Amino acid sequence: MGNPVIADRVRADMQAASWVREMFERGRRLKARLGEENVHDFSLGNPNAAPPAAFFDALKAVAAQSTPQNHRYMNNAGFDESRAAVAAFLAREYRAPMDAAGVLLTCGAAGAMNVALRAILNPQDEVVVVAPYFPEYRFYIEQAGGRMVVAESTPEFQVDARALRAALTPRTRAVIVNSPNNPTGAVYTIEANASLAALLREVDRPARPLYLICDDIYRRLVFDQSWCPAAAPLYHRSIITSSYSKDLSVPGERIGYIALPPVLPERELLFSAMTMLNRTLGFVNAPALQQRIIARCADALGDIGFYRSNRDLLCGALRDMGYELTTPGGAFYAFPRSPIADDVKFIGILEEHNILAVPGIGFGRPGHVRFSFCVARETIERALDGLSAALRAARAGAEPAGARR
Repeated sequence: MGNPVIADRVRADMQAASWVREMFERGRRLKARLGEENVHDFSLGNPNAAPPAAFFDALKAVAAQSTPQNHRYMNNAGFDESRAAVAAFLAREYRAPMDAAGVLLTCGAAGAMNVALRAILNPQDEVVVVAPYFPEYRFYIEQAGGRMVVAESTPEFQVDARALRAALTPRTRAVIVNSPNNPTGAVYTIEANASLAALLREVDRPARPLYLICDDIYRRLVFDQSWCPAAAPLYHRSIITSSYSKDLSVPGERIGYIALPPVLPERELLFSAMTMLNRTLGFVNAPALQQRIIARCADALGDIGFYRSNRDLLCGALRDMGYELTTPGGAFYAFPRSPIADDVKFIGILEEHNILAVPGIGFGRPGHVRFSFCVARETIERALDGLSAALRAARAGAEPAGARR
């Protein structure tokens, strides 16, 4: 019998809540007990580079305007000038045609993903995600009436065309890809993107459109190349979802977008459906103030060098200690192998050394651990001794104290 206070579905989702949030809550309790400076928290992907000067300049300029209509309801798709600025930025970023008629401004990338999935999914339609994957995809898909299907990636965390093909069925409605990837930091290669697009073109049918949803929220956070290869321009039924949370280090401002390229055959109908859903799902429209700001700084970017420096420090130290990992090419996560098979147990060992990370099982890839390096450099430096001690303890077969409680 379900809980009489909350819906059965919600209760089940609460019990299966994200490991990221679980570790965040553990960290909050640990910090309250030991002091924040004594806890080394790598659990949450909360961008902490300073927003660029262009953002603050735009904020000041917009705040100085005293035009009442700037704060009223607008077209649910967003202000025309803001959509045009985002479209111009995207055309440059993807090196492909894009126009304002295909840009819908949303409440962050999460709002964009929810709107897109609601627009295309019928009950029990399937959406394929590539593991490791952002765990909240499952909630978004199921809340839209669909079912999540997992396709494994290659050992290098690239899209595996054969695994993806095996996951596709007549009920598949969409494939979600995320590059640079959360939790691995992997950047899909030109070859991987081309292979993905070729496979989707092969199985797509006009009577049963198959959409590629590109969760491109990290695509400008790349460290070892000047441009991130993109899948969206290679496939005619691509839907881009993203936000400025990572680009500008403003995740609390909730300004994102959906972009439907001009080559998408059903673009006008899909855009109308998504615009309606932006309203009826309760978002109504993206925050007006942020829309005005983005119109002035749509192509601004925060300090990527800050994250690159943190990556080099953390990943270099982990490798020197003996951790096995692939150097992330983007985003702000390292995803080394757990030194023991049970990654949840190793998370407990790390916690005994006041280090908070997230087990790979939370991302559909057990046997790994995610460290978020969007932290103060001092956090990494202070954690190094504990990271080394935890590795030695794990290899020695130590049990975390939490397992004995």
